[in-house]
Amino acid sequence: MLKNILAITGKPGLYKLINHGNNMLIVESLIDGKRMPTYGRDKIISLGDVSMFTMDDDMPLSEVLTKLGEKEGLKIASIDAKQADNNALRAYFASFVPNYDVDRVYPSDIRKLILWYNILINAGITDFSMEEEEENAVTAAPVEEKKVAAKPAKKAQVKTQKAAGKASAKTGVGAKKG
Repeated sequence: MLKNILAITGKPGLYKLINHGNNMLIVESLIDGKRMPTYGRDKIISLGDVSMFTMDDDMPLSEVLTKLGEKEGLKIASIDAKQADNNALRAYFASFVPNYDVDRVYPSDIRKLILWYNILINAGITDFSMEEEEENAVTAAPVEEKKVAAKPAKKAQVKTQKAAGKASAKTGVGAKKG
C-alpha cells in the first residue's frame, strides 16, 4: 500500500498516486482529497522507499508504521508531534523501535513519521504492507511491453512502404508515359 503513497517536497501532507501521464503524475491529497498534477521538477518520494536508521540495519518505513500502529491500536498517535520536546519524541520512538540509531534519527524525522502516521490513519489506511503493489507491478509490465513492441512494427511498415514508393518511381513502374 505504501508504494502508492507519496511525499512531495515543498507540499504539506501525503498524496496518493492516481495516474501518470507524459512528464507528470496525477496525485490526490490524503488530507482534503484534491487532485493535482506534479511534474519532473518536484521531488517525489514513495513511502515504500523510505527507511529509518537502526543500529543493526535500516528498517523499512512499513515496519516502523506497523510497530507504531500496534502500539497505538491503529488510532491517532498519543503524542502531539508538534508540541512535544525532543526528549519526549525520542522516548516515544524508542518505545516501539528500541534499537534506532540515536545519532542519525533526528527529532524532526520522528515528528514527520508521527505526522505521516496520523495522516494515514485519518485517511483510513491501516495496511502498511507493500505486497499488493508488487503484484500490480508484475501484471502491469506485460501491457507496457506490448505497447512498446507495437510501435516499432508500425514505423518499419511505413518505412518499407516509402522505400517501395521510391523504388517504383525510379524504375518508372506505374508512371505515365507522355
